[in-house]
Formats: sequence, structure tokens, C-alpha cells
Amino acid sequence: MSHVTSKRWSIALALITSLCLPMAAWAQDSEPAPRPEGQRSQRPQGGPPAAAQSQPVAPGSGPQQGLRPLPADVTTHHALVLPGRTLNFSATAGTVRLFDANSGTPTVDIAVISYKLDGGDTAARPVTFVFNGGPGYASGWLHLGALGPWRLPMDGADAFPSAPPVLTENPDTWLDFTDLVFIDPPGTGYGRILAGEDARKTFFSVGGDVNVLAVTIRRWSEANSRQASPKYILGESYGGFRAPKIAHALQTDQGVGVNGLFLISPVLDFQSFNAASSPLGLVARLPSMAATTRERKGAVTRAAMQDVETYAKGEFLADLLRGVNDKAAIERLTNRVSALTGLETATVRRVGGRVPVGLFAREINRDNARVSSLYDGNVTGLDPDPFSARSEADDQLRIGLHAPIIQSMVDLYRTKLNWVVENGRYQFINEQAGRQWDYGRNAEAVRDLRSALALDPKMRVLIMQGLTDLVTPYFQTQMVIDQIPDFGSPDRLRMNVYPGGHMLYARDESRRAMREDGRRMIEAR
Repeated sequence: MSHVTSKRWSIALALITSLCLPMAAWAQDSEPAPRPEGQRSQRPQGGPPAAAQSQPVAPGSGPQQGLRPLPADVTTHHALVLPGRTLNFSATAGTVRLFDANSGTPTVDIAVISYKLDGGDTAARPVTFVFNGGPGYASGWLHLGALGPWRLPMDGADAFPSAPPVLTENPDTWLDFTDLVFIDPPGTGYGRILAGEDARKTFFSVGGDVNVLAVTIRRWSEANSRQASPKYILGESYGGFRAPKIAHALQTDQGVGVNGLFLISPVLDFQSFNAASSPLGLVARLPSMAATTRERKGAVTRAAMQDVETYAKGEFLADLLRGVNDKAAIERLTNRVSALTGLETATVRRVGGRVPVGLFAREINRDNARVSSLYDGNVTGLDPDPFSARSEADDQLRIGLHAPIIQSMVDLYRTKLNWVVENGRYQFINEQAGRQWDYGRNAEAVRDLRSALALDPKMRVLIMQGLTDLVTPYFQTQMVIDQIPDFGSPDRLRMNVYPGGHMLYARDESRRAMREDGRRMIEAR
């Protein structure tokens, strides 16, 4: 999950500077290739990686000095028994090491877990590269929540730190119709940044992040002889922001074609919707607030939200543009927004009909001393200080699931994948990356999405959004893609909206629908 909160959006905007960091050439064709999938290293676990034997890291040269080298790649074989089918597959856990093209010294070990279905023509089988966002998250959300062979329950009832970190077979895995490669960006998972501060700053930037992930995808594809495989990229939230940029970089810089993108709860444009003086953010969030309120009375569909969407982009926007000194507009906004959100009229009037998402999350639950998760408005947690002016509650859905996911990932590595890191922590979220991320001059991915679609007439994009996501509202994405031409066919860029929030796959029905939609797109290539 890229999980960009409204608070983090503010941080993101504060970090936007007038200069973009250059994309360092951390990996070139002259680099040693990683081991192919299925090939075990002959050295014992804990010894230096094979690439490092020829180009060792100088003692004290990296920010994670003093740690033992990571284990060699390990491939294990599994049979997943599911209703109506059994999937036999191999799993490879390990790293892709990248090097500075100028000095030849290692810069980063990217942690990668790949799953490959047994049998068939491997070279022609689709492969999907998966990452979350943050920025600063490892790929554990999508790995254990939606796509991988094993799954951790992630609905509201399981979103608390002491929930059992017990994995079960995932009947909704995508492994039936695509091999899967889960990538942890630099500084996340068990991966390690080996070079110094300059490398870290580059990796923690839009351009450096896109470059290193594009190179990782190319390197993995070459090492595993997957040049002919149809390739897909799946990213969530900030991962949905980086995915179009990575696709375009693969097309133009790395010489790798991309057949399709899956963007889950993406942030396509940080700039247009978050400026303090812009009404677009308010327009974007209103349908998701209304969906949250309506869902409390029963199931809600996108079709049932058409009246709110029409109002949001029509009368609501018009009254917002009339400004805060137009008393008649304020009164119209107050009455209509109160009716749609369920908030008290006095509360809405106090903010001029311009309801911040944090206020909604608190006030809609004030009577029962709870706070809505911004990641799904209908998942709530206890308010630690219900009588304070504002809530400082941890987000129940996001933070509540951190501990179960971390422990499940550690157990997955150790007991199922047999890849054991004895000296080092599984870093699910790198807070430093989130705080220090450099968004550069243009914090938007729309131009890359347009360019990638225009360059390859066969490429397709499916966006998946949750109705009650208050972090990256579905209507915000709708407003963005409404400004993108169809490039020959309206089916090339589609958005499906499901019940649920940011991690829409936390709900069983939405996860199954998401899988079916993904299968159809891949099989229709």
C-alpha cells in the first residue's frame, strides 16, 4: 500500500523543490547479472553474496555497516491446494544487487520474492511486478493482502496489533494466470542500501526511485530469461504514482515493453488537489465521505453515488468558487453537505461547507468516541482522547495491521521460503523515506501515463479504487482520467470502483472482483 495520508500529502507538498534530483545511473548492462531463478548458490548461508566476492563493499562504506551479508537466493517448491484446483509452483527469495555504473561498486540490494507456476512455456507466460508505495513501504500489503499464494486477514475485524499473524492459503491469488515478482524498494523489507548518503538521497527521490525499480525489473527479466513474457506492473497508492513512470522508463530507457498497468488506489497528481486554495480536493473527497455515510445503512455501489458526483462537480464546485464571503453560497453548501455526510449542520457551517477529511473522520463517530480510518471510512478505532479538540488517534486500519503483517512476512521468509536473515530487521515501513522524499519539480504521473499509452498502442491500464477511501478518493482519479484521451479505444484506460477503502482487497467480495478483473485483462492481451 502506498499509504499517503492527508498529513503526508502536506509533507509531500512541502518537499517539492524547484530542482529535480538527477537520476543516477546505478545499473548498466556491464553489471554482473543476478542468479537465475531456481539456481542455488553453492556457498553456505551467511557468506558474502556472489556479486560482492568480485566487488566487495568497503568496510564502513554504507549506512547499514556492521550487518552480516544477506543470504544467497533460495528457491523452494510448493503445492497450494485450493478449492477446485492445486497450484504447483516455485518460490525464490533473495536480492537483485545493483552497482554504480561509473565506479562499479555496489549501491543497493533490492529484496525480491518471485513465484513461478510449474509447467507450460515459461518464456511466454505473463509476469507481474508488484510494489506498494508510501513512499517507504515494502510490498507486504499486496503480497499478503491480495495477490500472493498465502494471505493474512486484513479486514476491520483483524486490524489490531495482537491479531494472530497466521497465513492461510489464498484462493484469490493471481498465480493462476501470471507469475508474480514482489519488489521491495531501497531501504525496505530486507533490502539494504550499500552506498553512502548521496545514494540514499537519490533512492529517496521520484527520479532515483523510478530508475532503480525500472533497472531491477529489467535485470530480473534478463536473468530469468523472461524477455518474451508479457509484462505487467501493479502498484498501490504511491506505487500507482510510480508505476506509469516506471513503465515509461522501461519503454524509453531500459528497452523493455510493458503490456499493462494495474493501479490500485493511485495518486496520479499530488499538486492539483492539495493546494490550500484549490477547491478540487474538496470536490474529490465529497463522494467518498457520502459513500461512507450511506454504507452504514447498507451496501453501496458506484451507480448509487451518481447524484453526489453530479452535485460535486456542478453546484458544489460552483458554490465553492463563489468564495467564503458569499453567505448564500455558504448556506447552500452547509445544508447540502450536511445532508450528504451526516454531519451536524452547525459543524458544517463552522467550516463554511468545506469539510476537512480529518474533521469528517472524527465527527461522524463522535457519539461513540471512535474515529474513522482514512483508509476506509467504515473501519473505526477507539479515540484515545475523545474530549480533545482534535484527534491524534493512530489510523486503525493502517497502523493496526503493521504488527501482524511484519510478523507474517518474517515467518513467510523463515518457514516457507527458507531465506533466513539472522542479522537485520524486516523494514515494513521506512519512515525516513517518507519524511525525506524528494518529489522534485513535478509531483504528477499523468504525463508519463499519457506518454506510455501513446507510445505503445497495445498497452492497457486498469485502475482499481475503493468507494470509502478517504486518502486517495476515487472521484479524484476520475477527474484526472477524464482529461486523458482514449488513444484509439476507451477500453485502454479504465477505472473500476469497488466497495471498500484504500486497501479494497481487505474486503472479500472486492478482492475476488479485483482478481477477476485482473485475470480478464491479462488473458485478453
